[in-house]
Amino acid sequence: MTRPGPLPAPGSTGPAPGGGDRACPPPGRAPRPLAPPEAPWCPVGGDTRVPPQPRPQPDPRPRPAPQPGPQAADTPRPAPVPPPARGEHTHGEPPLPRRPRPVVRLSVRGQVLAALRVALVEGELAPGAVYSAPVLGERLGVSATPVREAMQQLAAEGAVEVVPNRGFRVVERSERQLAELAEVRALIEVPVMLRLTQSVSAARWAELRPLAEATAVAAACGDRAAYAESDRAFHRALLGLSGNQQLVQVADDLHRRAQWPLISGPRTMRRADLVSDAAEHSALLDALTARDATKVQSLVRNHFAGT
Repeated sequence: MTRPGPLPAPGSTGPAPGGGDRACPPPGRAPRPLAPPEAPWCPVGGDTRVPPQPRPQPDPRPRPAPQPGPQAADTPRPAPVPPPARGEHTHGEPPLPRRPRPVVRLSVRGQVLAALRVALVEGELAPGAVYSAPVLGERLGVSATPVREAMQQLAAEGAVEVVPNRGFRVVERSERQLAELAEVRALIEVPVMLRLTQSVSAARWAELRPLAEATAVAAACGDRAAYAESDRAFHRALLGLSGNQQLVQVADDLHRRAQWPLISGPRTMRRADLVSDAAEHSALLDALTARDATKVQSLVRNHFAGT
C-alpha cells in the first residue's frame, strides 16, 4: 500500500503538477506577483535614484495687478462690440456698421432753404403768389421733399403760409405790420444799446467797422440778398456785446421777419434805400464811440423805421 501525500490547502484543487507542496489558485483568478518592498532612499552608498520632491505650496500673498508697459498704454483699445439683438442669429459674422444719419439730405435742405431766402429777398417769389414744392424742386434741381421741409421752416419764420393741397403762399405785409415789427425791435434793442454806450470801449466799437463797411459794399452793388445777410450780421455782432445770446436770437428773428416785405418797389429806389440804410450803421458806431446816448437812441429808432 502506498503512503498518502499531504492534504491540499483549503480552496486548492490538488497538488501542483509535477508534485510539490505549492498550492494552486482558485479557478477563475490569476495569481498576483509579489513585488519586493521598496527600500527607503538613502543619500549614501552610491544610490542613483531621484529623491522624492515635496509638492509646491500656493503663495498666500496677493499678487499685484499687472501694469501696462509704455507701448501698451499708448495703444488704443478696440471699441467694444455691442451684443446682437435678441432673436438675431449672427453665426459668428462681424456686426454691420450702424446706418449713418442722412447728412447729405440735411445739407440739401440747407442749400434749398438758403436759395429760397435769396429768392424771397430778390423778389423772385412774389408776395401773395402760391408755389408748390414739386414746381420749386424742378426749378432748383432737387426733389420735392427738401423743398417742402425748407418751406415749412420759412412758414415757422413767418415768410410764407401753408395752403392745403396747393403749396405755400408768400406772405404780404402791410405798412402797419412793418411798423409793429419796428416798434418791437426798438423796445428790445434800444435799451441794450444805451447800456452798451456806457460800458463798451471805443476799441470794441472799432472792431465792428468791417461789418458796417460790408453792408455799404453790398448796398452799393444793389445786392439785396448780400445786404440782408450783412445787415443781420452787423446787428448780431453789436447785440452780442451784451453777452445775452437769447436776446440776440430773438432780435435776429424779428430782423429777418422785417426783411421779407422789402422786395417790393422799383429797383432804383431799393438801391438808394440800401445805401441810406448802410450809412446809418457807420453813423451809429460814431455815436456809440462818442457815448452820445441821445443820438444813439434817435439813430436806432429811425433805422428800424426805415427797415
